[in-house]
Amino acid sequence: MTVMSSREFNQDTGKAKRAAENGPVFITDRGRPGHVLLSIDDYRRLISGEKTLADLLAMPSGEDVEFDPPKLSDIGVKPADLG
Repeated sequence: MTVMSSREFNQDTGKAKRAAENGPVFITDRGRPGHVLLSIDDYRRLISGEKTLADLLAMPSGEDVEFDPPKLSDIGVKPADLG
């Protein structure tokens, strides 16, 4: 998460866009959050309602999330032969 003043944002939008690739950029007006800049991927995920595992675990009831990933052998992945 990055926080920028509106003045910083206006002076270096490229920096804000680069920062948005790593998470939301909060843009403040007089020290108070006024806007949020998101990457298009984050925005699409937000409007789709799609939740990531991290989103689910961050929820207050996150410990109740059922997570049953497939076994690697079931999807054709074999362990590396280090011998």
